[in-house]
Amino acid sequence: MRETPARIVEVQVLRYRPEEDEKPVWQSYAVPFTEDMSVLQALQFIKDELDGSLAFRWSCRMAICGSCGMMVNGKPELSCQTFVRDLLPGPVRIEPLAHLPIEKDLVVDVEPFVKKLESIQPYIIPKEPRSLEQGEYLQTPHQLEQIEQFSSCINCMLCYAACPQFGLDPQFLGPGVLALLHRYNADSRDGGRAQRMPLLNAQEGVWSCTAVGYCSQVCPKHVDPANAVNQNKVESAKDYFLRFLSPKGGRA
Repeated sequence: MRETPARIVEVQVLRYRPEEDEKPVWQSYAVPFTEDMSVLQALQFIKDELDGSLAFRWSCRMAICGSCGMMVNGKPELSCQTFVRDLLPGPVRIEPLAHLPIEKDLVVDVEPFVKKLESIQPYIIPKEPRSLEQGEYLQTPHQLEQIEQFSSCINCMLCYAACPQFGLDPQFLGPGVLALLHRYNADSRDGGRAQRMPLLNAQEGVWSCTAVGYCSQVCPKHVDPANAVNQNKVESAKDYFLRFLSPKGGRA
């Protein structure tokens, strides 16, 4: 029986090798593909079979780790869940995430994002000390519902590549971090709101958002950071006006 010839798609990758490139340059590869091939698998084929110097990040291949975020045909995507068949006839154009410094090829510098993430203390700060004998912290289903959606963030940074304001001002906390800040401030078990509000109210905080909403459209986990930002704006406004009513300067 004669084998069916492999179909070929052109994959164009934006390359940047700092030791030899003055600026990023496009490089084209001919990649044989199958119906179930993801963009990540196409890159792995290039690295394994055509060009071992290609650099990119990946880990789980299951849209959980958030490592393989890239610009695919101009849109922020997780390359592991984006399929070549949906991009035909090609070419498939792959770039590093927009608005982030390129380290090499498709690898971007995530350190500024990590520092922002650490700054909001993304963990529960207990309202008061609690002994083991007192048991676990309990929530009602309604209390869980208020934060559950925002707990699904995988820190893939697609929303940062989609955010025009972050592109203009890299100091802006950004949609992903603001969504996680809201997730902990809105948690009934958390007592760290007063510690996070100065970041929310700062010039680089929630009011820098221009309400484009593209961040929510590209989120692979349907977190809706734009909604979190809007709720944060309400809380920030409350915090401001309550300063004039409370001798303690806002809510605890």
